[in-house]
Amino acid sequence: MAAYMGYFHAARAVLFRDGVREKSHYCIGVYLEYYCEKKMLEDEWALQFDHMRTLRQSDQYSLDARPTIEEVRQAIYEAEKFIERMEQLVKASR
Repeated sequence: MAAYMGYFHAARAVLFRDGVREKSHYCIGVYLEYYCEKKMLEDEWALQFDHMRTLRQSDQYSLDARPTIEEVRQAIYEAEKFIERMEQLVKASR
């Protein structure tokens, strides 16, 4: 859940920079796809955000979510890379 919040807030920074104030997790993913269509962002990042959003939904609304230690470590590692890429996107689009 905490790793996903890194994704969420990093992606929202892109929207904020564009003057968009959105709180919907789904819509933020759609906005990232817009950047992919403009060839300003690689598809993998929008797909990764959507994957993490799905895991977060399962974690928050299901009693079955039990990630392993390795899955948590991988999520944190990937979140760091995602945040770095969103920082690059924010700086490049000014």
